[in-house]
Amino acid sequence: MPLRIIQVGVGGWGHSWTKLVLNNDLDVELVACVDMSEKALQRVQEDYTLPAQACFTDLKEALKGVDCDAVLVTAGLNAHVPLARIALEHNKHVLVEKPFAPTLEEADSLVKLARERSVHLMVSQNYRFQPTVAAVDALLQEGALGEISTINIDFRRYVNVPRDAYLYYRAWQPLLVDMAVHHFDLMRKLLKQEPQRITCHAWNTSWDQFDDPSSAAATIEFSGGAVVNYRGSWASTSPQTPWNGEWRIECRNGSIEWTGRGDKPADDRTTVYAIGEEGVSLTLPEVPYLDRLGSLATFIQSIESDTEAECSGSDNLGTLALMFAAVKAAQTGTPQSILLPQE
Repeated sequence: MPLRIIQVGVGGWGHSWTKLVLNNDLDVELVACVDMSEKALQRVQEDYTLPAQACFTDLKEALKGVDCDAVLVTAGLNAHVPLARIALEHNKHVLVEKPFAPTLEEADSLVKLARERSVHLMVSQNYRFQPTVAAVDALLQEGALGEISTINIDFRRYVNVPRDAYLYYRAWQPLLVDMAVHHFDLMRKLLKQEPQRITCHAWNTSWDQFDDPSSAAATIEFSGGAVVNYRGSWASTSPQTPWNGEWRIECRNGSIEWTGRGDKPADDRTTVYAIGEEGVSLTLPEVPYLDRLGSLATFIQSIESDTEAECSGSDNLGTLALMFAAVKAAQTGTPQSILLPQE
């Protein structure tokens, strides 16, 4: 029997989920959509051939009107917590877009509610599900390169379009919250360590049009001794990187340079350098479900096996804690310790 899903938020990025992710060969069925915009609901009816009676403007009404197993929350950040809470209170599994919640305390409250209701809560950290990430993760777990000392990451994009036509210019912390959260999450996945302390400086260039800082530089200390130097920008005039950024991982016995999730397949590459030797390019593994499809497949598997997903709500608290600490360090100009909520 397919996993029956109600999707909440079908405009913009949510519409992309409906059209490109839910309409796939995974065993799922979109049984209803929820959005405050009648225009957005009309577009879903046309693209997904969803009947009008399966479209709602209120999640509670949708839960009354159709039978479902899970709720996919792809609305804006400020709606994540209230919508997820409604779904959890109705004993539904929840897959929610990143960032998980606007505060760490609210995220933790949902984790505890999901635990109380014995349902699964997962965050779509879709950058995890890429061939380059799988290759680097396997290589590091083999341990042949030895302990990790330093990771240097650069993310560069140049955004310069008419201000009135681009709502993203007014987004809250567009780099540290909306973009770097992907890179923060990959740090935790690959290092298998937790962040302990961060210094961060964030700024706007004279030529960008963002309200909040478009660029940032941070140094992050991890529990196993690794140190990550992160630089990101939405206003860089240097050649752009793939979306994963460009990574250089320095280990005791050599280093790894990798990048991925580019605009072309050739952008995905991983090269290993033994000390004093030329680099060797790795053959990348096949990943059955990429990107957001990987998130959805992992969500389905966790429900079917009744096991915690690798980016469950509980696990994602570490990523959120790092993200919020980065923002606070940048705003205050002082280093921040990274603490998880108490049980």
